[in-house]
Amino acid sequence: MNEANFYETAAGRIVLAPGCNMKQPHPLWEDPDRADRLKQQLDELHRRKIDLADEILIVNPGGYIGESTRSEIDYASSLGKPIRYTHPVGAGEDARG
Repeated sequence: MNEANFYETAAGRIVLAPGCNMKQPHPLWEDPDRADRLKQQLDELHRRKIDLADEILIVNPGGYIGESTRSEIDYASSLGKPIRYTHPVGAGEDARG
């Protein structure tokens, strides 16, 4: 994601990227209850970032799109936002599942 951020910024685009990667260990989400609350807050924050965006770039190494990203794609689509991908969507998948 950092690499995509570099290229998009170098291309003159303002990047609104996720601020946390909850797949990496961190004290903020060690506690499962706290992690659940934070996940809900981040999901809402990501929707607000989508509201502000002119287009959406899905950073999907290997073509994988998880449930959370799929939900964000659906939200962006419902707003008519253009969506680009860093990699082709995995075999047997489409952008919306």
